[in-house]
Amino acid sequence: MFKRIKNHFNKKKLKDDNYLFLFDKPNKEEFVCFDCETTGLNVLKDDIISIGAVIIKDNTIVASKKFVKYVKPKTKLQIDAIKVHHIRECDLLDAEEIQDVLKEFLEFIGNRILVGYYLEFDIAMVNKYLVNMLGITLPNRAIEVSALYHDWKIEFIPQGHIDLRFNTILKDLNLPHLSKHDAYNDAIMSAMMFLKLKNQPKVKI
Repeated sequence: MFKRIKNHFNKKKLKDDNYLFLFDKPNKEEFVCFDCETTGLNVLKDDIISIGAVIIKDNTIVASKKFVKYVKPKTKLQIDAIKVHHIRECDLLDAEEIQDVLKEFLEFIGNRILVGYYLEFDIAMVNKYLVNMLGITLPNRAIEVSALYHDWKIEFIPQGHIDLRFNTILKDLNLPHLSKHDAYNDAIMSAMMFLKLKNQPKVKI
């Protein structure tokens, strides 16, 4: 109910009717798993430098449809961030402007349900540009993979500590770790986690 009310007012702020499709009712069997790499972890100050996304349809990761884009940042890359994603400023010389990337990204995700790990951060990063571009925030429903994992795991260890770290979840679900850390590979791994959890008994999507 709250989401519906929020989107009602969100929709009224839309500056471009070409993006009304974002507010359409989604197909419950289609999802987009996405991940962003950034210059740092401060939503207000840092910038997106890459977005990776994959479509999930009918319990399958559609590998033929992927979204991989690099973005020119306006802020300097933080050393701690470079240690994680290994993307340097020299690697972004041919990157695209964020406005152009986000237009393509919106076409890619459509009205699908969004999935990801630490998804709140990624959505917040996208939203700070969208507000300026279109006047809105992403209206799509969002599902956090670590929350699904927690709700599934608590059935087995009630009142116990549940490790929600990315690599821990991946290992516990017996899923392969893709060696190169980037937005696309993280999206693929998060999508695998989601599908494994989605098909567990008692897990509600």
